[in-house]
Formats: sequence, structure tokens, C-alpha cells
Amino acid sequence: MGRPKQLVPVGNETLLGRTIRVVREAGADPVLVVLGAHRDEIVAGIDLKGVQVIFHSEWEEGIASSIRAGLVALRAQAPDATPAMLLVCDQPRLTNEHVHRLMATFDEQSEPTIVASAYADIAGIPAIFPANEFAALLELRGEEGARRLLRDPGCPLITVGFEGGDFDVDTPADLAQIISASKRRSREELR
Repeated sequence: MGRPKQLVPVGNETLLGRTIRVVREAGADPVLVVLGAHRDEIVAGIDLKGVQVIFHSEWEEGIASSIRAGLVALRAQAPDATPAMLLVCDQPRLTNEHVHRLMATFDEQSEPTIVASAYADIAGIPAIFPANEFAALLELRGEEGARRLLRDPGCPLITVGFEGGDFDVDTPADLAQIISASKRRSREELR
């Protein structure tokens, strides 16, 4: 991408800024942001008021180390937290409505249950993990994200449909596609 993905602009906000706004609008609290590579540049380029920033020095290990860093920080900041929601910043079609549906579905369960997003015939992130899954999340290593736990959960798993969840921004072509779609929507709203 030629720059940190978190700082990629989409419309009037960056990918990370948009994700933070969406989860805060949905009522998620606390919001922890795990930063590794380019953290100083990201902190300088995004308004991070109201979120807890976790500086993660072992980011080169892969996504699993970021999950661990976030979960350790959550347990330190909110030791009574029973769920943890995992998100990434590069799903530009994420809405506060979807995040709210995930949280409401989690709250409706009478037993510990993973609530994951459903797209492209998989269970994926964003996903909410109950406290009984924290140990399994802490055991993840390398580029092994939470998807393994979603394929073979240690407790019941429920999915909530996430239209467009399979689209993420990894290349300049992905970015061009989302910018083009955003411009189309803006033109349609003006009509």
C-alpha cells in the first residue's frame, strides 16, 4: 500500500479512524487499539481520544501476538470483562449496526458462546469471544489468527451475517474499488 494500512484514507477518515468510530457508535467499551509497526506515524495521524492504545513491540510475530497483546491489556484494564471482540481495521464495509447486532446476539446467550460474523461461507471477524475462550486465544501463535478457533470452537458458536465482510483492503486495487463505491453512493445520495 506504500503506507501503513491504518492511515489509508477512505472518504473523510482513515481505515483505523473509521473502525474506531464504528465500534464506539455501536456502544463498545472499552476500545483498545493494538499498534505495532509504524505506531508513531499512526498515533500522529489519527485521533485516538477515548481509546486505549496498546504499543505492541512483538508485532513481527504476526496477528496472534497482536491478539495476545490486546487480550492481556483488556484483562489488566477490565479484569471483570467477560467478552472480547476482535476486529481489524481493513474491513471498510463494517457498520455500527453489524457491531451492535454482534453484541446484542452475544448478550442474548444464556451460556458462553462465540458470536462471529458470517461471510463467504465462513465464520470470521469481527467476532466476540467469551471469557472461557481467552486461554485458547492466548495460545495462538504466528499468523494464526482467531479463525482456527472459529473453525473448531471450544463452546457453541453463532454467526451473524455480514454483507461485504469478505472485502478487505490489502492492495491499491482494493482501495480504488472502495473509493469508487463510496463516490457512487455519494452521487446517489445527492439525487
